[in-house]
Amino acid sequence: MADKTSSSVFKYLHDQNRPYSVTDIHMNLHKEYGKTAVQKSLDALVEEKKVMEKVYGKQKVYVVNQELFPKAEEAEIKGMDAKIAELTAQLAEEAAAARELEARLKATTNSLTSEQAKRELKQCEQDVASRTEKLAALKRLSDNVTAEERRRVQERHRRLVTEWRKRKRIATDIVDAIMEGYPKKKKDLLEEIGLETDEEAGVTLPK
Repeated sequence: MADKTSSSVFKYLHDQNRPYSVTDIHMNLHKEYGKTAVQKSLDALVEEKKVMEKVYGKQKVYVVNQELFPKAEEAEIKGMDAKIAELTAQLAEEAAAARELEARLKATTNSLTSEQAKRELKQCEQDVASRTEKLAALKRLSDNVTAEERRRVQERHRRLVTEWRKRKRIATDIVDAIMEGYPKKKKDLLEEIGLETDEEAGVTLPK
């Protein structure tokens, strides 16, 4: 059993080639071996020079002896250097992108408070609901009106749809601005402020 434990511990450390504490190894092996057995195996592997022990204060970590791995060829080392340079450049790009997002978030936060955004969204929702109801009523009456009345209704309908589209765009922009600093999902935000989308209301913006 001891040989099996040592073999499993060494294989895990060799495959991962990263430093781990005895607790990490015990947990990562899904507690297949007792913590005491894992510690004894590590002590034996250290004695055999297969594993190196590093002490940091009260914490001990273990890593496979790097001498057991084949030496890297010069071409491989150059390839690693190139990869490191590439990853460093990518990291710099990500850092720049993160700074840009932080600046955008700060600008959004300064220009519109959450309470202001919620009030504006509520107003947009009420306006859309009111106009939707009026449009439905106009449509029901359309068969009983004259050509001139129909023209006026159609013109009013066009203006209302334009206003609907405008306010929907404003509401969408406000929601998107809040979402940049909101910790939850968009659905959670809409539920929190009580905003009902066109889809939920069963209406479609006319083209």
